[in-house]
Amino acid sequence: MSKTEDFLTASEEQEIIQAIVVAEKDTSGEIRVHIEEHSEKPPLERAQEVFFSLEMQNTKERNGVLFYVGVTDKQFAILGDEGINKVVGDDFWNSTKDIVLKHFKNKNNKDGLVNGIIEAGKRLKTFFPYQSDDTNELPNEISRG
Repeated sequence: MSKTEDFLTASEEQEIIQAIVVAEKDTSGEIRVHIEEHSEKPPLERAQEVFFSLEMQNTKERNGVLFYVGVTDKQFAILGDEGINKVVGDDFWNSTKDIVLKHFKNKNNKDGLVNGIIEAGKRLKTFFPYQSDDTNELPNEISRG
């Protein structure tokens, strides 16, 4: 098995997908998770590449959020689209990132992502509340690189 396959079990992946569904019920924001084994690039730079390769910029309100994990390198980044960045402060993602990293340090990968996703949904709700005509603009499944 590769390290990315060891990072989460199939049932843990389903719990993360369910957390995305729950988080997106309160916000028009769109959340995705991407896991890959290694990148030569810094995590935020690589997250930006992944963000665009997944076409996350194609949401109506430009309010997509990517949770990026580099397993071998133990790298993590949260990246929000320009619609989010226009209305929030520079430290908007810090508390969410801290939640995820606290769990990662204790080898609770699934709990870190689930709790981070739920927190992101709560934070996004303030600026991008769910609207009755919202559609799920991006897939909820975990992507892998």
